[in-house]
Amino acid sequence: MRTEVLVIEQSGPLEFELPAELEAHEPPEARGIARDRVRLLVSHLEDDRVEDRRFTDLPDVLRPGDLVVANDSGTLAAALIARRGDGTQIDLHVSTHLLGDVWVVEPRRITAHEGEVFALPGGASVELLASYPDSRRLWIARFDRDAHRLMARYGRPISYRYVRGHWPIEMYQTVYAGAAGSAEMPSAGRAFSPDVLERLAHRGIGFVTLTLNTGVASLEGHEKPYAEEFWVPELTASAVGAARADGRRVIAVGTTVVRALESAFDLGYGEVIACHAWTDLVISPERGVQVVDSLLTGFHEPKASHLAMLEAIAGRVHLEKAYQAALLGGYLWHEFGDLHLILSA
Repeated sequence: MRTEVLVIEQSGPLEFELPAELEAHEPPEARGIARDRVRLLVSHLEDDRVEDRRFTDLPDVLRPGDLVVANDSGTLAAALIARRGDGTQIDLHVSTHLLGDVWVVEPRRITAHEGEVFALPGGASVELLASYPDSRRLWIARFDRDAHRLMARYGRPISYRYVRGHWPIEMYQTVYAGAAGSAEMPSAGRAFSPDVLERLAHRGIGFVTLTLNTGVASLEGHEKPYAEEFWVPELTASAVGAARADGRRVIAVGTTVVRALESAFDLGYGEVIACHAWTDLVISPERGVQVVDSLLTGFHEPKASHLAMLEAIAGRVHLEKAYQAALLGGYLWHEFGDLHLILSA
């Protein structure tokens, strides 16, 4: 456990120093830990109390009648090796499917230009059509083959500098994942296991899903979120509406679920509507939230945009206390790390 004092800035975006030893470099299974045995920091909104738990404690931490909402989007093997015209090899991250053979992509660590064509494995290619609005790193691009098939055959999961080694796509899937559509894993749900889901059901805790296909979330720059496609099915909208009407807690599994539910909330009707749409919603403390009471999430980078969403749910003082506890307690960051449950009364 870390014992030195860690100072968190009191104004502006939440800032703190993330020590290198608190970065999760590989899946918990590679560290000899089952996926549902990662640590769980429970922070209680009513009194700022924090508890050190394991994820397997989740059914005991929640109460009968609670409703858990998760993102069932499966993860694509969205990193492809590409070659420029001069033969230089680069990494190409495939992000968001727009229509047909047109996608949003990110050529990594290069200055690309409109009209540039990259050669892909299997004789395929992709052409950069135009830069993505308000972005210096994303491009709208056209593939000359089916991109899903290319990724399935030649791709690998997107990973960043802090991940050691290459891990199979199964390590980037939740146990309840449906069709693959996300460039990066909706990682807040990774710790769920069949046993935990069964115990939630036995305790009378509801579990429903929606789908939001995440795009790339590269660590360069702190750009605002761009539009992502989502679906809220009728069953989920009805379950959320019934829980809110009864005064029961709605617990979102990940920031993607918060974004989808808040985007599907109809102010006129005062409820979540079943829908299929795109959202570029930015959730901030000034905007607040309408639907979600509690949030299960990973630990986010200093100054990350997701921290504004957490602050909208928890408030700045509570968030500071929870992150101070996580830093002092040696919790692990990133998609293979530990989890944080912000829990309302």
